[in-house]
Parts: sequence; C-alpha cells; structure tokens
Amino acid sequence: MNPIFVGKAVTTPNSGNVVLLPQYGNRHGLVAGATGTGKTVTLMTLAEGFSRLGVPVFLADVKGDVAGLAMPGSSSEKLQSRIAQLGITDYKNEAAPVVFWDLWGKAGHPVRTTVSEMGPTLLGRILELNDTQSGVLDILFKLADDRGLLLLDLADFRALLNLIAEERQDISTSYGLVSTQSIGAIQRALLRLEQEGAQMFFGEPALELADIMRVNYDGRGVVNILAADQLILKPKLYSSFLLWLLSELFETLPEVGDLDKPKLVFVFDEAHLLFNDAPPALQQRIEQVVRLIRSKGVGVYFCSQFPDDIPANVLGQLGNRVQHALRAFTPRDQKAVKTAAETFVSNPDLDVANTIGQLGVGEALTSMLMDKGVPMPVEKTLIAPPRCRMGAITDAERAQVRAGSPVGGKYDTLIDRESASELLARKAQAKAEQAQAPQAQTREQDQASASHGFGDAVKDALFGTSRRQGMIESMAKQTARTVGSQVGRQIMRGLLGGIFGGKR
Repeated sequence: MNPIFVGKAVTTPNSGNVVLLPQYGNRHGLVAGATGTGKTVTLMTLAEGFSRLGVPVFLADVKGDVAGLAMPGSSSEKLQSRIAQLGITDYKNEAAPVVFWDLWGKAGHPVRTTVSEMGPTLLGRILELNDTQSGVLDILFKLADDRGLLLLDLADFRALLNLIAEERQDISTSYGLVSTQSIGAIQRALLRLEQEGAQMFFGEPALELADIMRVNYDGRGVVNILAADQLILKPKLYSSFLLWLLSELFETLPEVGDLDKPKLVFVFDEAHLLFNDAPPALQQRIEQVVRLIRSKGVGVYFCSQFPDDIPANVLGQLGNRVQHALRAFTPRDQKAVKTAAETFVSNPDLDVANTIGQLGVGEALTSMLMDKGVPMPVEKTLIAPPRCRMGAITDAERAQVRAGSPVGGKYDTLIDRESASELLARKAQAKAEQAQAPQAQTREQDQASASHGFGDAVKDALFGTSRRQGMIESMAKQTARTVGSQVGRQIMRGLLGGIFGGKR
C-alpha cells in the first residue's frame, strides 16, 4: 500500500521524501503554525491522501476554504513549478468525494444528536454550569432513566426541568438536594443555548457513525466536511460537539488492534478550544479517548497555532508532526517556538528553533513515524500541494455536491416522535381533567338542587304545605267567599225588594 506523500525534505541536498505510512495513520498527529503559513493546505493534502487510501475523513471547515476539496483544482505556472520541484509524476487535478454537514442544516446536511446521547457531562460544559448545577443535571438524567422518559430534544430537557421544579421536595429526598436557584440557572443557560440556535442540533434522526465512515464507489474514502464558520463563534458548542463525536466513536467502535490503515481519520481544527477552561475530569477523559481510540482504528489529528495549545499528556500521543512557521514577536511566541523545537527528534543538520521562524508559506518542519513506529529526525520540508481547489466554492457548487449526496434523504427531514415533553404534557392534561371532573359534577348537582328547590318552592307556593295555605287554595276560598257573598247579596236584595215592594 502506497504511503501518503507529505512533501520533500530540503534540510540537506541528500534529504529524501517525507511520507506518512498508512499503518501509523492511527497514531495521531499535529499540524501547527501561525495564521497564513499553510496549515489548511497541509490538512487538505493529508485528507486527500487518506481518501485515496480508502480511509474516510471527518474535518471541520472553520474558514470555508476546506470546502475546496469538493472541486478539482486548476493548473497554474506556480503550481507546475512546485510539482516539478517535488518530483511528482502522477499529479492530476481532481476532486475528493465530499459530504457536507452543518449543525444548522444550511451549508450541509443537518447533524443531530439526542440529549441522552450527549450526556450530562458534555451538556453541562455547553451550558457552562458550575459543579452544583452539574449535579442537578446528573439528577435530571437519572430521573429520566428511572421514569422511562426519552430525552431527545431541548423541549424534553426543559420539560424535565419543570418536573423537577414541581416535585423538588420529593426529588431532593430521593436523589439529592435540588435548589430553586440551580434550576433557575440551568433554565437561563438553556434559554441562551436556544437563542444561539442549538435546538437544531438536538433531535432525530441522530447521526449514525456508519454514515461518516463511507467509502465511495471508486474505493476512495468519503471526506466529511463540517461547516464551522458560524459554529466557531460559539466555541463551547463547537468543541463539545466534536468531543461528543469523538467519544461516540470511542464507545461504539470495536477493538481492532493495529491495522494496515485507519478506519477513520478525525481532524480537530482550532484544537485549543477543546481544552480552554476544561475541568480536570474532562481533560482526563480527552486524554483517555486519544490514548485508547488508536486501537479502534481511528486517527486523531489536531490543528492549532501553537503546540502548547495541547496539554502535554495529549501532545505526547501525537506521533506525526507538521510544524509551520511561528513568529517570535512576543514572550508567548518565544515560549511556543521553544516548546515546538523541544518536541521534535533532533537533527544535527538543522537548528530547529531558528528554522521555525524562517519558514515560508508551504514550508514546514516535519517528523513522521517510520518503521516500527520510531519517529524520524525533524526535516525542513516543502509540503506537497493538494489536487483539489485551494479556496472556497460557490453556493451553487455546494448545492450541486449536496444534491448528489448519498445521505441527504436520511437527514434533511426532522423526525419528532413522542418523548418526555409529550408524555409529561399528556399526564398534566389528564391530571387537570381529573381535577376538573369533580368540580363539574358539583356544579351539576348544585344546578339540579337549585332547579329542584325552585320547583318545590313553586309547588309549595301554589298548593301549600301542611302548615301553610297555598295560593290556589287561598284563591279558591276567596273565590268561594266572593261568589257566596254575591249570591247571598242577590238573594237578600230579592227578599227585601219583595217586602218593601209589598208595602208600597
């Protein structure tokens, strides 16, 4: 299997080519250097090399120019001169098989995961919670497990928070103290996260690892490019997402030992964001993943400006090194130059500390693992150019690539199945209906009682009771008295009239 051609060593006239051996591609690596010195081009050259070996690659596109991997390059006099200088005989302009991804689904297929898959540790990092608030988050996930509630999206997460707030006293007794202040802080942090658009990241269909480990029909590994030009503005979300993806690979993939080539290469650009403000427990987790994921066939390549952006315990795991120029203008830069020089295997023909500051664009100090995993002495190297376009692509070109993607139909449509928010809402509605039922029955009884009482009152008024004369009886007696009185008067008038008439 042909190695990846990285460049030509120029330390001495007799220096040879610098190559990356496929069997050591999973021993991780570092690409470092100041802005504008050629780190991105080196990453593109490595990504193309792994792709031609049939190794899938996942990398973030922070500035938008890595997307050029999807389009063939164009020839120029400068490019031809570099090719001739490197002695490349099989160079041709070609595009790599690319799939675009985007957390917001605008510049690529949506990348989603569920709240449960993210877990409390990384979610707490995204929300920037303190230890006490993170403890409440642990309780939330435990409560969801115990009650069989699916945590898929942020609506489910908010519903669980509201449940904890409602049952705070009982939950505090069973799971541990939960304060209203902690719940309020988490709710505010969740609101900020939603305002940043992170609700698009949580949901289904969740990303399946098999879909970023594809091989094209021609045997080349698919290069998965995450659009990160907007995501990088939210560094906690950016670093936590990539760390989640790396952790998923670590927990899901089986042990395979040493292979003839990696199963996947994972590139972590702007790597310093991963370690900024990371608590010791999280740094230990990162170190563990980087150290052990090699045996699962995954190579991790960090890209940053300074080597000391990477903690020493992690830096010691990175066997393949490409160091572009560093400018020692400040004490921080001078320290970085010294650190970079000390991390290489020394070469008696090369003053590393001086050379780092004098490197031009497209030049680098390199040290790759050789046979038996032994690192080669550091060499000043002319980096090979990629075969793709070295620059951004148009929106129309991106849309064309996306339209031909093998996974678009799977991820472009959101699925919203029943989960914690729906279940809790239905239970709350049922509880409200149960509470309303007795009230409605009481109102009906009151109405019936009122109606019955009114009828009895009318009956009593009309017909009377044992103690009181009714209107009908009273009217009847009155009528009888009236009628009797009138008849009597008529009789009396008749009698008297006869008497007095007789006298006349």
